[in-house]
Amino acid sequence: MSAKNIYERFLWFDHKVRSKRYPNTTALSKEFEISPKTAQRDIEFMRDRLRCPLLYDQSRKGYYYRDETFSLPMIYLSSEELSSLLISKKMLQGIGGDFIKQELSSAIDKITGILKKHSLAEDELENTLSFQMVEYSPAPEEIFKAVLNGCIKRKRLSFTYYSPASDERIERSVDPYHLLNYMGTWYLIAYCHLRNEIRSFNMVRISSVKAMDRIFTVQKGFDIKEYLNSGFGIYKGSSLKQVTLRFSPQKSKWIRGQIWDKDQKEKVLKDGSIELTFPVASYAEIMMEILKHGSDVEVIKPKSLRELIKAEAKKITKIY
Repeated sequence: MSAKNIYERFLWFDHKVRSKRYPNTTALSKEFEISPKTAQRDIEFMRDRLRCPLLYDQSRKGYYYRDETFSLPMIYLSSEELSSLLISKKMLQGIGGDFIKQELSSAIDKITGILKKHSLAEDELENTLSFQMVEYSPAPEEIFKAVLNGCIKRKRLSFTYYSPASDERIERSVDPYHLLNYMGTWYLIAYCHLRNEIRSFNMVRISSVKAMDRIFTVQKGFDIKEYLNSGFGIYKGSSLKQVTLRFSPQKSKWIRGQIWDKDQKEKVLKDGSIELTFPVASYAEIMMEILKHGSDVEVIKPKSLRELIKAEAKKITKIY
């Protein structure tokens, strides 16, 4: 029996009590065609878990409320569902961007606040779990609101975008498709009219956002789910290259079980080394990941990426 059907029984029983009809186990079981034992468990749940102030009147052979001002919670969640809701609140605390964090946390607090009054919340859960992120860029509230509004209303946007690579600020006109939170940093996935292609924009580098008086339609054939799955990391595209990395036997103990890409292939060698093969659209992010593992990882292919890592390693040795 689903939680929805159970809650329907609670609502029916509550209505009968308020109407001073003095419902009992027999009435509940007949109304919903359930066994008397199930009906009794429902009543006990209402009294013990939902804190309904139910008392039994022997003379009327039915229940009434000791406190007539009592009201059932408007939402029913199982303990598992409530736990998941509280976990999601904890996850929000690790996401950059105060606006979205505050708005969603406020909504969750309202829901859990109602349920806590009825002893359904697992209060200790909030002190049991935590999430932390590093090196993320929180999106400015006014920028986030403007871009989100553009995505929802399908309005073309204009803004100034800073490129660290060129150290330039360039005016962009885009059709905002999707907001992606990647590793704690918000990115706008949009069709850029300057480059005539789909691009990802780091929200912290966006300024002076303006909504244009023009409604856009998504490019024909574009699918956001397919796009987000097209390659490793934040860099996406249709031109993918297969990368194979070999991790040392010692490092492989930590790498085993990690998901770098949904399309990755893992191969365990005789000496305990692990080879991961997966597609990338750009070398930029994967180079940073490779260098992070130092001498415990080797680029097997492609040769072009191997040469880039070799050149970077030489630069590092010059520093030290």
